[in-house]
Amino acid sequence: MSQSDRGLRRLAAGTLLVAFQGTTAPDWVLRELEAGLGGVTLFGFNVADPAQLSALTTALKAAGEPVISLDEEGGDVTRLAYHIGSPYPGNAALGAVDDVELTHRVYRAIGSELAACGVNLDMAPDADVNTADDNPVIGTRSFGNDAALVARHTVAALQGLQSVNVAACVKHFPGHGATRVDSHLAVPVVDVPLDVLRERELVPFHAAIKAGAKSVMTAHVAVPVITGDQPATLSAAALTELLRGELGYDGVVVTDALDMHAITKSVGLAGGAVRTLAAGSDLLCLGPLPTYDDVRQIIAEIVAAVGEGRLPLSRLEEAAARVADLRAWFGSGTAGAAEASVVGLDAARRAVTVTGATAALLNPLVIEIDTPPTIAVGDVPWGLALPSAETVRVKPSDADADALLERAAGRSLVVVVKDAHRYEESRTLVSRLVAARADTTVIEMGLPIWRPESAAYIATYGAARANAQAAVELLTA
Repeated sequence: MSQSDRGLRRLAAGTLLVAFQGTTAPDWVLRELEAGLGGVTLFGFNVADPAQLSALTTALKAAGEPVISLDEEGGDVTRLAYHIGSPYPGNAALGAVDDVELTHRVYRAIGSELAACGVNLDMAPDADVNTADDNPVIGTRSFGNDAALVARHTVAALQGLQSVNVAACVKHFPGHGATRVDSHLAVPVVDVPLDVLRERELVPFHAAIKAGAKSVMTAHVAVPVITGDQPATLSAAALTELLRGELGYDGVVVTDALDMHAITKSVGLAGGAVRTLAAGSDLLCLGPLPTYDDVRQIIAEIVAAVGEGRLPLSRLEEAAARVADLRAWFGSGTAGAAEASVVGLDAARRAVTVTGATAALLNPLVIEIDTPPTIAVGDVPWGLALPSAETVRVKPSDADADALLERAAGRSLVVVVKDAHRYEESRTLVSRLVAARADTTVIEMGLPIWRPESAAYIATYGAARANAQAAVELLTA
């Protein structure tokens, strides 16, 4: 391979954020970092505890200058606490409190933990305005359904992260909040006029850009008025004309995971990589599925696209320059010391609300109604963990309401749900239990959109460990 060929391959590899299985870096990742690989995206299966994560990031940095990213939104989407649940409430809870200083403190604390473990880019905050109640992928990840509220908390969150030298990645441009389809599975469509987009979806991104967001993540969402039927990730009209041109953004554009079906089932992984680079992306998050063979094929396809004139070399050089600026920023400040996660519990306590009156608990039976995990969240543990209670988790399709009521006879009954508004079987089961036991306490650990006529109804605005503890404190006060 000639020197120019090696240089081109290095530029191509420099656009990729790869993933791998396990808690130590494979040899191929270390070799590719030495050869110019852009960096890595870590997932829950890469993280055991802070000490292990620190050792992993140290090994990665010894091989190159990687961007080390993960999704740490707090709340339901956590990688640091994937196995135990986050000590921080998510955006829905913070939006419910609506105290921007609190949001700044929470995200500064999250950033401090990430910095202490060697992570330099957090794929957060979520800036989507969640206007679709039945949104299957955003929900409690959004600060709310009001554009101005989402904007001010997005700014507070990114400033909190970046105050400790962890780059924020504001997502999902140009907005995933009005969708009823999960882009992990298909291409969602936001079919609204341009003026609605400017007054709603784009407001938080515009605010984030003015506040100095170091990176912005693309959405695999089609916005027909801008992108036609293709997702924004592949659209120059969205990324170059709208984001770069109209909104004036000149930071790093990061793609959402390219292994999602919105990309792989339409243009393919390697084809999607070339098309999103041509559209204006700088760093390509590949997601957890691609193997080393896939990575090599993607690099080869990018190199071939340059040689064939499908991708200008100048576009790769522009991406490399932006990422180099980001790396220089990583080294320009001092990371903050880890802050006590008491801020997380404080935020969760301020978010939780109760309607009706809770009664003293008597030998309580807690019924947790199972909710399938989303791909973005993963299988993060959730539930109430009420001390001295018997807890059963049931699938609504299999649950025997009469047997559960018999089991709860003479005892306090607490029913825990998560996004009940999205699951008819869950609502049916809760309604049956509450009809027989009007003294039931219902706890909603998702968005509190549907509620039964129970004696008490507690809304936590999320299912993180902190949210659960705040609910328990209300029950046992």
